[in-house]
Amino acid sequence: MDYNTQREKLVLPEYGRHVQKMIEQVKAIEDKEKRSQQMRAVVQVMGILNPQIREFNDYKHKLWDHAHVIGGFDLDIDAPFPAPTPQQFEERPDVISLPERPIKAACYGRNIENMIALIADREEDDTKKEMIRVLALYMRQQYLIWNKDNVAEETIFADIERLSDGKLKVPADVHLGAISQNANFARPGQNAAQNGQGYGNNRKNRNWKRKK
Repeated sequence: MDYNTQREKLVLPEYGRHVQKMIEQVKAIEDKEKRSQQMRAVVQVMGILNPQIREFNDYKHKLWDHAHVIGGFDLDIDAPFPAPTPQQFEERPDVISLPERPIKAACYGRNIENMIALIADREEDDTKKEMIRVLALYMRQQYLIWNKDNVAEETIFADIERLSDGKLKVPADVHLGAISQNANFARPGQNAAQNGQGYGNNRKNRNWKRKK
């Protein structure tokens, strides 16, 4: 029996073993012109087997690069694009630096802190006042998700001032209003579990229907 585990490892699995074998057979052709011609046909097949690559503007270039990778970077052919080197694929991407500033309040997150900073830098006008009110409403919602069932608006206003390092103060005439009795501030995933949408609940429901 010929098992995949006993075969040569696939270089790029998205193209399959047949493409890898075709490229190996092309490499064995002695005539360079015929070898190049057959390689162009293989690249066309690769484009059919991996159609999503056509979403890239330079997809033809990528297909030829993939052909060189599968061929072990030693395809002696006349290709429409320069052959890549192994070093190009071994280079590690640049490290993305993460913000070193710690989050001041985990229940709000960094995005709210960034919004507070943007609003604090705006000039005083009615638009800024409305932005503060909407922000406070959203912060109250986030607070109630992770904390107790009720919170005074003064607590949210104090958090805004604290997170802005005193740069943003809520106007005295801004109020949040009462929380609707129908409001549900459950944590992510809790609603699904309570409504029986989890995997375990569905399985129990199916078993109960079978017994009936």
